[in-house]
Amino acid sequence: MIIKKLLSGELCLSEPKNELYSLIKSKWDAVAKPIDSLGIFEEVLSKMGAVLEDENIDISKKAVIVMCADNGVVKEGISQSGQEVTLAVAKAMAKKTSSVCKMAKMSGIQVFPVDIGINTDEKFNGLTDKKIAKGTKNFVEEPAMSKEELLAAIEAGIEMAGYARKNGYKVLCTGEMGIGNTTTSAAVAASLLKVPAAITAGKGSGLSRSGLMKKEKVIDEAIKKYDLYNKNVLDVMACVGGFDIAGMAGVMIGGAYYRMPVVIDGVISSVAALCAVKMFKEVKSYIFGSHISKEPAAALVLNELGIKPVIDAQMALGEGTGAVMFCQLCDTALSIFKEQLSFDDLAIEQYTRFEDK
Repeated sequence: MIIKKLLSGELCLSEPKNELYSLIKSKWDAVAKPIDSLGIFEEVLSKMGAVLEDENIDISKKAVIVMCADNGVVKEGISQSGQEVTLAVAKAMAKKTSSVCKMAKMSGIQVFPVDIGINTDEKFNGLTDKKIAKGTKNFVEEPAMSKEELLAAIEAGIEMAGYARKNGYKVLCTGEMGIGNTTTSAAVAASLLKVPAAITAGKGSGLSRSGLMKKEKVIDEAIKKYDLYNKNVLDVMACVGGFDIAGMAGVMIGGAYYRMPVVIDGVISSVAALCAVKMFKEVKSYIFGSHISKEPAAALVLNELGIKPVIDAQMALGEGTGAVMFCQLCDTALSIFKEQLSFDDLAIEQYTRFEDK
């Protein structure tokens, strides 16, 4: 297992080259436009080029890895929907008819739905089988998963990143599908940030006020039960996390291992990113924020990570849809870099970056 070798120190992750980032940024300055006029996109795309070790920034082949899993805590009535919805949406992804598949098709982005823990024995084409178990356990009663299950889920994400790298993909996007995962992500976030559930828990797919209060109570009691404010990230994930969160954290660790940019989606992907960075600080240099979800934990987690999301549109669809929209914007911005008009072409003087003098 790569994850065990990384945790033991037998393998190590490294940072992208800063000098390559600086070189790419200087190339942006040579494009006939005001300095930094594409704002965060110049920074993001330069960083992607540095990660890929490619000053020409080839991000033409992109994939969305969608981790699908059920969560035992649904038994507590903290979600409007039942676990059958996870399977139904996963089937739609396999048939390329789900929301993320429709959006990704417009940009030529490939979607890879992964069964990492759906509560079913059913197998069907179009879904990658990485099942750890048929959903996690109800963390109100017992830890959501064992340490071995947790490591297996993280490894599954690393394996998906490796598969993508081997098949020529340049950029990975993370997505998820799993009823109850706004509860698991809020629980993980509250535990790692050491705040009450009222700070991180939101209404998810549409809870009533009383439903939200129950959700907060379930999380707070679990934090107390397992003493999660005083536990490390692996203990927190095992106690109250989900296979989807662990799998996405694995994709991000795999991105750092295989030197690929990884775009995080909404709040659940962001929590997975926080877990990955808590495990290995180098991962932070390989992850990119797509948007800020309307779920309460989103801003807190992104702020903790020091990541600036590009899109602020009150989105909360999941599946990797926000990451896909971000990639579409990146492609648009990159068109100026790829087919650039120089200052010489316009016979005008290049703008000067005064703060560099």
